[in-house]
Amino acid sequence: MLLHVPEVLTADELAHFRAVMERARWVDGNATSGHQSSKAKYNEQLPEDSAEARELGERVLQALARSPLFFSAALPKQVFPPLFNRYGPGMTFGNHIDAAIRAHPTHPVRIRTDLSATLFLADPESYDGGELLIEDTYGVQSV
Repeated sequence: MLLHVPEVLTADELAHFRAVMERARWVDGNATSGHQSSKAKYNEQLPEDSAEARELGERVLQALARSPLFFSAALPKQVFPPLFNRYGPGMTFGNHIDAAIRAHPTHPVRIRTDLSATLFLADPESYDGGELLIEDTYGVQSV
């Protein structure tokens, strides 16, 4: 099931996110890839243990907690801290299946991840490409 949760972040929050990410240090996105997805992942991400990822991740979790739609659809017991990815020219994340079990460098527990979510931080009109393609038994859906 795909669910669109609009306006998770306010315009002011988005501006803050973009300013923080603009000055942050980015690393190879394969830092968090499993064996299978490492063959398809060509992007950059904020290091999970960086101050920027921790701050922005906490803000995402707070924003999701404000969303009755997200909460009622997901019924989360726990939400794994988000990863922040970016894509430049030629970068892509090909076909893959998100990992079912995740471990975080600052959290000593392994967490089952039954749901995946993507939060877009830029207006689709501001860039070319970047569609999220979800392939399931009903075909391919573009977000």
